Amino acid sequence: MAFALDTNTIIHIMIRTPETVTQRNAALKNGSGLIIPPYVNYEMLRGFRYVNATSKQRSYMQLCSRYPVGEMKRETWELAASIYAELRQKGYTVGDADILIAAFCLHEGHTLVTNNIKDFKNIQGLQLTDWTK
Repeated sequence: MAFALDTNTIIHIMIRTPETVTQRNAALKNGSGLIIPPYVNYEMLRGFRYVNATSKQRSYMQLCSRYPVGEMKRETWELAASIYAELRQKGYTVGDADILIAAFCLHEGHTLVTNNIKDFKNIQGLQLTDWTK
């Protein structure tokens, strides 16, 4: 099993939130892989660069050396478009960022680690867990 880390989870790891660090360590001990979805990587980097947080960006890059950044394949983009259409047809509005993260997780078979469960709960088949509790 592999866990994909949402932006908020990476922040909790970086600031060493005890519950999140404990859950991460348990996942690693159980042999689970950790990966950073490509859109999450973009969100992290744009934030650091916008506020010129070079030391935080260096810390994040160290994290990326331990947990790889995934890649979006054409099929993942197509899945994202289908997720968008399905949600809109059901009357749900979900931001593109969340749809792209969810599509990456679904296509690759990863469980998404996030404390924003409500943002993802309407996406069919997406496995979610919250490491902040």
